[in-house]
Amino acid sequence: YLKISKLALAFAIIHSKPPGKSCKEYTEHLAKTVSGQDFGWKFKAKVLEAEVLRLRQELLLNKICPRFCLANDASAENLLDQECVNPTSYSSQLEDSGCDVSHDYAFDLLGTAADFHQSEHNVDTSKLWLERVLPLNLCSTGKEESLTAPVQFLQHLLEIRKLSEGGILQADFTELENDSFTICNSVSQLLDGLTVFYNSPKFPVSNFLTEGVCVLIRLITDTTLSNYVLKKCFKKLEEFKKNLIQIILRNSSVNRFQALHAVSHTLVLLGRNNILRNSLLSLLLSEVRQFAEQLLQAHQIQAMYDVTQYENIFPLCMILEQLLQTETEESNVSSSDYDGEEKMKFLKNLDQIILHLSDEFPLFSLYLWRVSVLLNSAQIQ
Repeated sequence: YLKISKLALAFAIIHSKPPGKSCKEYTEHLAKTVSGQDFGWKFKAKVLEAEVLRLRQELLLNKICPRFCLANDASAENLLDQECVNPTSYSSQLEDSGCDVSHDYAFDLLGTAADFHQSEHNVDTSKLWLERVLPLNLCSTGKEESLTAPVQFLQHLLEIRKLSEGGILQADFTELENDSFTICNSVSQLLDGLTVFYNSPKFPVSNFLTEGVCVLIRLITDTTLSNYVLKKCFKKLEEFKKNLIQIILRNSSVNRFQALHAVSHTLVLLGRNNILRNSLLSLLLSEVRQFAEQLLQAHQIQAMYDVTQYENIFPLCMILEQLLQTETEESNVSSSDYDGEEKMKFLKNLDQIILHLSDEFPLFSLYLWRVSVLLNSAQIQ
């Protein structure tokens, strides 16, 4: 049937081709016209899918808390107008080449570390935030557009959680089990949007992108919501972590150090979740071990090695050290509670690797040793 259809189409094109045009030229013209129509339909389909997701998000929020309403007010619109005109207040601090990372507080805004350590907001503050909803026709462009709907939905979810904990609202979060599509799709969109930004970041970072990272971390650290999110979106979160690690390793831009710092900070924040930490440690140990073995092999045969990758491996070492130290501080026991397969592989020939690399690569060898000390702290004690 397919062969007959192709033959019929070929005859139709031959019979209908205008004079002065070859069959090939006319076929290419028709293909371009049809592909243009397909693009238009695909765009319309994406718009309709986004609208369906928005309606499902509103419906789910209403099921969780019937008293909740999405009310836009002038204050929220004024806030967003200011964001469009002047997205950040620290732009002048990030106009250097990217080699100077002394302005640490600017990077902290990406992870909003202070927000995660603050005590619970009071009820009045939470109630005020519900009245200042980010409208869906946000004036953001490009990378921020993909974050608008998921960030808004997840913000509402988190604030309902706070108000219900404070006794102001009655909420039934078991509805998240009944509509796993909406929560999964929203988290996936947020992770995809953040991945796009980290792949080609632009500084200064918009406050809206900063809020996207903040919402993600609050979501996976919330004692109630994190169970639903991790259960439904664990694979997507694992993929997100792998993507961030590869972004660090593959970045060869001259001005990459600001971006690497931002990605590293996000990985550290993700690693504070007990469920995500072990898999993240395995990924990091695997990458550092493989690079150390490749560097040793290149050193032994006096071959060239990738200097850029050598520089990029240090953020992974620093993330490893921070996560292992965090584990020790939180559990008040040895960091060797992490006892995965990658730990054994990492420690297997580490002494020999450090011994051979210490003269030529003292800083990298020092980092390897510090990580090994944290991993072996139980035996040392």
